Amino acid sequence: MGLVGESGSGKTTLGRIFLGLITPTWGEVTFEGKNLIELRNYHRLEAQAVFQDPDSSLDPMMQAKDIIAEPLLNLGIPNDEVEARVLEAAGRVKLSQELLSRYPFELSGGQKQRVGIGRALISRPKFIVLDEPTSALDVSIQAQLLNLLVELQSEFSLTYLFISHNVSVVNYISDRVSVIYAGQIVETSPVENIIANPLHPYTRMLLASVPYPEPSKKIQAKDFGEVPSLLNPPSGCRFNPRCQYAMNVCVTNRPIIKECEKDHYVACHLYH
Repeated sequence: MGLVGESGSGKTTLGRIFLGLITPTWGEVTFEGKNLIELRNYHRLEAQAVFQDPDSSLDPMMQAKDIIAEPLLNLGIPNDEVEARVLEAAGRVKLSQELLSRYPFELSGGQKQRVGIGRALISRPKFIVLDEPTSALDVSIQAQLLNLLVELQSEFSLTYLFISHNVSVVNYISDRVSVIYAGQIVETSPVENIIANPLHPYTRMLLASVPYPEPSKKIQAKDFGEVPSLLNPPSGCRFNPRCQYAMNVCVTNRPIIKECEKDHYVACHLYH
């Protein structure tokens, strides 16, 4: 599941809610039919995260092998089993054994992110939140890590929430995608639907910002202003101050997300 939106739109907050790190103001989050509050081992066994910036998410005073091993040590796994599983996890993320004794400052950006992925995998979770895990890396390293994540997903039958502002990256790795704006989901569908036929004006704006090899075929959309403050959001549709199609009803009434086409849900008065 991909989640796209501009900086400040609420992507990371939603990811933290899914991890059980933040209690939602209203509503609930369920995992395999149970509320997260009822799942005692959810944080330790079922769900893990890979963060955007490995420099801030990896302890600079710990060696790579100890960073990867930490989730198992917290579970009380015997040391001999921990060592074997660290080597297994390092192999899965294509991190050579000679790098395991190094500290984060001795690793490249891509190597550090592989350590973070290894740490997320070692407890054998079912669900991983990937919070822009490649955005801080060079393009060539991004491609390597994306291919690695796809391989791991297939091998371990993992479910990802892949958070990004880059629609092209989400298109590559996701089956479905939701578009979030100012804390609200405005469009959700299989990724090929949104790429080929974006319905919400905000989604069109996001796609228009992606570099395209054939400019004549690129989706055109105007960009007015920035994401509003979530402390004082606009009334009605939160996108209305920036939308070139805004109507009076957009200012007064908040649109509800509805199915406008088969398996294509949109929160926009243009389609209701």
